[in-house]
Amino acid sequence: MSASQGREFVDANVLVYAFDSSAGRKREIAAQLLERLWDSESGRLSVQVLQEFFVTITRKVANPLPTAAAEDRVREFAAWPVFAPTADDVLLAIAVARKTKVSFWDAMILHAAAESGCDVCWTEDLNAGQRWRDVQIRDPFALTP
Repeated sequence: MSASQGREFVDANVLVYAFDSSAGRKREIAAQLLERLWDSESGRLSVQVLQEFFVTITRKVANPLPTAAAEDRVREFAAWPVFAPTADDVLLAIAVARKTKVSFWDAMILHAAAESGCDVCWTEDLNAGQRWRDVQIRDPFALTP
């Protein structure tokens, strides 16, 4: 991987939009982003992201995916490098949450992205342009009208 192909962390909301048939333009944007990350092999995830994706896409969207289809998507994305937090990571995320004033779950995402050596974290749940350690937060849906 060249320096121009940095690691990019993807939050669960981006995965959900890519497979949510009711997501409209967000579905197209998310799918294009994921395709680019597959092609460049630069995508990174965490166990938390896979869990949130599965629950959301099977229960919380207008047209949920069948469980088997969602399981297949999780299996596919498990081929990416996946950050698996330890108890120490939970404690570090608590410190991140306290320092940054974000929710614990968002702090886990920030921590996972940083520990995965990512340059970018794609999410709509944090402030685009914000930085945590060496990770820049980007909202893929704010980049286009």
